[in-house]
Amino acid sequence: MQKSKSIARIVGPTLIVMVSSEMKFWNPTLYDSQILPLVYFSGVLFFVAGLSIVSTHNTWVRDWRLCLTGIGWLGMLLGIIRMLFPQYCMNSFENGLPALITEIILIFTGIFLTFKAYSPLNRL
Repeated sequence: MQKSKSIARIVGPTLIVMVSSEMKFWNPTLYDSQILPLVYFSGVLFFVAGLSIVSTHNTWVRDWRLCLTGIGWLGMLLGIIRMLFPQYCMNSFENGLPALITEIILIFTGIFLTFKAYSPLNRL
């Protein structure tokens, strides 16, 4: 449980800040000039981050810790997709609605993990 809270203390706030700073109303021109090597490199970073989470926290229990494990596996998958298909990733979020929905889900996931990480209660 303590390992889960330690990882959630990093992942939760990181999700909140990273995703919030990438939203269209904060940085409307952030992704206007994406280049393939940068998309590939971000895939490498996602893969390494996901692999780090999964290798230290591969917990499959039916509570909030499953969310943390899922983020690790999704990070690995997203990293692989971005490394193998960078052109597809550049064009996949042309429509703003899928990006907005994904961003909102990730922000709420970050808030949830942050709450669980810093909650003084020892309950699951």
